[in-house]
Amino acid sequence: MTMVPAEGGPATGPTVLRMLLGAQLRRLREGCGVTREGAGWEIRASESKISRMELGRVGFKERDVSDLLTLYGVKDPHERESLLKLARDANNPGWWHRYGDVLPTWFQSYLGLEAAAALIRSYEVQFVPGLLQTRDYARAVVSLGHRRATPDELDRRVDLRMQRQQLLHRPDPPQLWAVVDEAALRRPIGGREVMRGQLTALIEATRAPHVRVQVIPFDAGGHAAAGGAFTILRFGDQDLPDIVYIEQLTSAIYLDKREDLDFYAVAMERLCVEAEPPERTPQILTRIMDELYR
Repeated sequence: MTMVPAEGGPATGPTVLRMLLGAQLRRLREGCGVTREGAGWEIRASESKISRMELGRVGFKERDVSDLLTLYGVKDPHERESLLKLARDANNPGWWHRYGDVLPTWFQSYLGLEAAAALIRSYEVQFVPGLLQTRDYARAVVSLGHRRATPDELDRRVDLRMQRQQLLHRPDPPQLWAVVDEAALRRPIGGREVMRGQLTALIEATRAPHVRVQVIPFDAGGHAAAGGAFTILRFGDQDLPDIVYIEQLTSAIYLDKREDLDFYAVAMERLCVEAEPPERTPQILTRIMDELYR
């Protein structure tokens, strides 16, 4: 049985703990031949509630988990306690909880997934990826979407973005593989000085062994991801499926069906082929700086 550290560890969060516990409960249920309807009856819940629990999309009551373990024939006290502790930990708030005043609920799940990912692959059209933004650039981006925000609120939103970036500096950072459209690098977000600082920071980031950045040049023409930006998250635990994250203005889409994952995986592979090789990225960024942001 694969377990993860309790909340507070560098690569954990309630979202992923719920997914892990849900996967364990699904395997136990299927192993003893209990239907979702039967499991729901045991805890006075619907079949759809069991489905949401097994997908990690709702919180867990410890009593419900205990009753399900009994139904599934789990008698070993150590195994029961491990799963019950996982249920308790899954209800703990993530580090982002303190930013609840500026954090939309639909983004909270992504932060938990991002924090636990072993590989983050993203395609960006308009902006430098959030995990690689400088504070000044991030503030300029945040200001575009929150023009009526007070300076204090903007600071909070930028602080949240900077806090996210800490996962790249922990002892076990995820691999980040970002493909960026050249337009995002030439769009003067925040002005010349801000952009020069941002491109300089990008060049520095590419020197890290766990960060890979590719640029799709204008002369590539149309490409595989013309539909817009997206992120694919992959996890080190085999119980967790890949997740495709697509952000919209007021909500987000999370895709985990195999046909969707395959479609976006193929699109990402084609993007990486059509983009300039990673080793050319510093040269491209330097050229753009010299042309536009002297």
